[in-house]
Amino acid sequence: MLTLDLSKLNGFLPQDYLSSREGALREAARMLAEHNGPGGDFTGWVTLPRDYDKEEFARIQAAAKRIQQQSQVLVVIGIGGSYLGARAVVELLHSPNFNLTHKDGPEIYFAGNGLSSDAMLEVIDLVKDKDFSVNVISKSGTTTEPAVAFRIFKALLEEKYGREGARKRIYATTDAHKGALKGLADAEGYEEFVVPDNVGGRYSVLTAVGLLPIAVAGIDIEALMDGAAQAMEELARPGADNPAWQYAAARHALYEGGKKVELLACYEPCFRFFAEWWKQLYGESEGKEGKGLFPASVEYTADLHSMGQYIQEGERLMLETVVQFAPKGEFLIPNDPENVDGLNFLSGKPLSFVAEQAMRAVILAHVDGGVPNVRIQMPALSETVTGYLIYFFEYVCGLSGYLLKVNPFNQPGVEAYKNNMYALLG
Repeated sequence: MLTLDLSKLNGFLPQDYLSSREGALREAARMLAEHNGPGGDFTGWVTLPRDYDKEEFARIQAAAKRIQQQSQVLVVIGIGGSYLGARAVVELLHSPNFNLTHKDGPEIYFAGNGLSSDAMLEVIDLVKDKDFSVNVISKSGTTTEPAVAFRIFKALLEEKYGREGARKRIYATTDAHKGALKGLADAEGYEEFVVPDNVGGRYSVLTAVGLLPIAVAGIDIEALMDGAAQAMEELARPGADNPAWQYAAARHALYEGGKKVELLACYEPCFRFFAEWWKQLYGESEGKEGKGLFPASVEYTADLHSMGQYIQEGERLMLETVVQFAPKGEFLIPNDPENVDGLNFLSGKPLSFVAEQAMRAVILAHVDGGVPNVRIQMPALSETVTGYLIYFFEYVCGLSGYLLKVNPFNQPGVEAYKNNMYALLG
């Protein structure tokens, strides 16, 4: 399903970049499979597409149907891995304009991922006159941003429907056994879903954390899991022909060769929040102990007219990974009798043809300018394709962290700002 093109790395990598790392990759793959490497307690995602809780999965589907029937809006409250994965999949498979284009089910708004008063007031204004439900997602229930947002929307629900009515519209995705949100959900009788103990937040999109909002959006979560399961099976096969091994080795070799930034690029605007999910995945997993590629993203062709100059001729610290999807539909460029723009040579050609040539031209220019380029080619967007791509990036991330000799599954640096903020807030 996935084709990895590393041909534009010639001249940037030593010939033995993969063979010299095969031993380390084999050990990394073994640690992931056996869950006994650094952070191994949080590698449940490795076999999740096969071993997920089927009973909870059915409850997720039932809850999604109930929300679709009783609500015009679902407010998803969470931050980081508690919302990025769901938003990434919804926008990738539907549209960044989901709430305008999707007329067959509830609108979905994401809250609790920041502390902007204006943004909060906007979401409140959007939902206040509509029937709405809330999915609050938090392992502890005490993370400041989602906890504050949940206070607000819980109060709005209780004011609108009464306490009894509100509890039927609140869905809590939280720890199975402990925590403030778990205690509240038990006391109030909210329907509960589990944030698995052995899956970290940034790897949790294929758990209830991501699956409930994704299902409410009308996306086939069974097909999503099937795609991830296919990737799990294929990428578990050791050897130099494994694309995850190839990509992880190439990234590591380029990093050791002086590259410090990885740009994730795509020519589809719907990919924007998938890139945001990817940035958290790699930033939190690799960025520690003074190590790691800095994950950044660009949206082409738009960003060629803003960031293109720096990418082409700025400091030579970048590598670029381009994700390409086959088009689902086609549009032919019309003829202009006046030929005002001088582009009649494109008349009758598919727009996708122009996009393909633009992509090829950009790759050639960037490589010539000293930016090594990786291309990941995927079939047309679907649930299966998306599930496969999610798992591919997760698995490469696990391998990459172990190649760097860091724990890819903790985030000790995140606590530093939290401790300071709690102190300043008194």
